[in-house]
Amino acid sequence: MGTAGIGSRPGFLTYGLLAAFIIGGAYPLWWSVVVGSGTNATRGETLPLIPGGNFLANATKVLDAIPFWLALGNSIVISAVITVSVVTFSTLAGYAFAKLRFRGRDGLMVFVIATMAIPTQLGIIPLFMVMRELGWTGTIGAVIVPTLVTAFGVFFMRQYLVDVIPDELIEAARVDGANQIRTFFNVALPAARPAMAILGLFTFMMAWTDYLWPLIVLSPTNPTLQTALSQLQSGYYVDYSIVLTGAVLATIPLLVLFVIAGKQLISGIMQGAVKG
Repeated sequence: MGTAGIGSRPGFLTYGLLAAFIIGGAYPLWWSVVVGSGTNATRGETLPLIPGGNFLANATKVLDAIPFWLALGNSIVISAVITVSVVTFSTLAGYAFAKLRFRGRDGLMVFVIATMAIPTQLGIIPLFMVMRELGWTGTIGAVIVPTLVTAFGVFFMRQYLVDVIPDELIEAARVDGANQIRTFFNVALPAARPAMAILGLFTFMMAWTDYLWPLIVLSPTNPTLQTALSQLQSGYYVDYSIVLTGAVLATIPLLVLFVIAGKQLISGIMQGAVKG
């Protein structure tokens, strides 16, 4: 029998594969930094590795070419509101589907899951018509409201809470006189925090990088960051050093968020692994 087991340390092959995946995943971002800190001719190099000295100059050109700060503020507001809303409603609904008993619960959960199979592009035209009737086109509310809750968020939190919270713990809270709201905040919410952190991170990232719907419903004078960056390559001649500088500037908030939420993310993954 081999000596590999729970207490054994990973071998050289494991660390080698992990290093290769890390380098392969980080290189596109590094390539963007290198090209963004150089000139348009830099992208012609096969494997550019050394950054140039033009990043600040290119960043200044980005700020002059597009309404960067307005777009950044819109993206922060949209992503933050959507994240808070999705995490809040998904946790509440997930707890209800996981631990409460009510008529039609399973059928309603199947319906929620079935909505995930509908392509987003299929609802763009009717959704735009609704926003036009409400007079919301051109405002960030038209981007926020349709995604205040997601079927994936409800399904994700339901699958997490169904096993992580023992039914006996909920029954003990009820025996002690706690109502549904108090049971949720004192029992379910502490157990759900790792999953909430993961869902919040993914939701913020998806809202931050969303392009199609903001491009349709917002005007060029009130864009999100992703739609504003598309203006950098709308001309006949495209300076890719400027485009990639803008892409790097748009990626920095996500990197900061990953650093801040990394501890909760790892905690949620490890807790799910131990639970499984």
